[in-house]
Amino acid sequence: MKRQKNILITGITGFVGSHLAEYCLSMKDVKVSGTIMSHHLGDELDRIKNIKDKISLIECNLENRIAVLRAISKVKPDIIFHLAAQSFVPVSWQSPEDTLMNNIISELNIFEAVREAKIDPVIVIACSSEEYGLVMKDELPIKETNPLRPLSPYAVSKIGQEMLAFQYYKSYGTKNVITRFFNTEGPRRGQDFVMSNFAKQIALIEKGEQKPVIYVGNLEAKRDFSDVRDIVCAYWLAAKKCKFGEPYNVCSGTTISIKEVLNKLLKLSKNKNIKIVKDAKKMRPSDVLVLHGDNTKFKKATGWEPKISLDKTIEDTLNYWRSKV
Repeated sequence: MKRQKNILITGITGFVGSHLAEYCLSMKDVKVSGTIMSHHLGDELDRIKNIKDKISLIECNLENRIAVLRAISKVKPDIIFHLAAQSFVPVSWQSPEDTLMNNIISELNIFEAVREAKIDPVIVIACSSEEYGLVMKDELPIKETNPLRPLSPYAVSKIGQEMLAFQYYKSYGTKNVITRFFNTEGPRRGQDFVMSNFAKQIALIEKGEQKPVIYVGNLEAKRDFSDVRDIVCAYWLAAKKCKFGEPYNVCSGTTISIKEVLNKLLKLSKNKNIKIVKDAKKMRPSDVLVLHGDNTKFKKATGWEPKISLDKTIEDTLNYWRSKV
């Protein structure tokens, strides 16, 4: 009889974490556990309401080394998907210290807990395309070998996570898989992120709870979007097939401007008289102009292919907010 695999997802009630938990539950012989912060026991639980009875939740502040050791020792995971992080770039400008502490120290505590518990799980680290930062035109599409020129404290924190993962793999043999995910969107995305933010505003306008005006930041930036339901499949394959200690781009391999995303949403809106207004508060001190990834390495290693179109992602995100507001 096959032994049950223990899966631990940090940040399981988050956007990606909730989708990944559902995906893992679709596999045979797995038990899914996840960490959650005590102050997240309200709204975020809504993301996992359909699977709450099928998973184990562990209250754990990942910045607390003892709490992390306790959680790791309890679950004894075969695979850890480390998703918990301060993941919103603008917040990293407001709270750079918190962002660095949250993202780097939390990961360090996981690595140390794994060593102290004397277990040997595969650990998939969720890093980011933001690490590339300032990318030259002749460097597109971006390969894993591209220089890292971070343009935000968030990006610096993710580079720190990646370097720590590499160091622990080389020093202690910790089975760390480094994934650089480009923009991930879809239903349940937090309202602060660009596609989701636009979609929520449109839903509020349709319901008559917001004036027919959408407030925007920089619309000229270009991004490489993937659907969260494709991305969670990529996470699973990364744990199974990627080499430890090496970075992998996970992306669609195509780009679209934020303005084009907004236009697609406006075409789906029931209100055809929406005005666009720039909001200075949504502008960043420095912004990454183009993120266009090369996913060749990851596809070759895993056989992964994105299946959900951007139009489908946009429509489902809008419908999600229509059901929420």
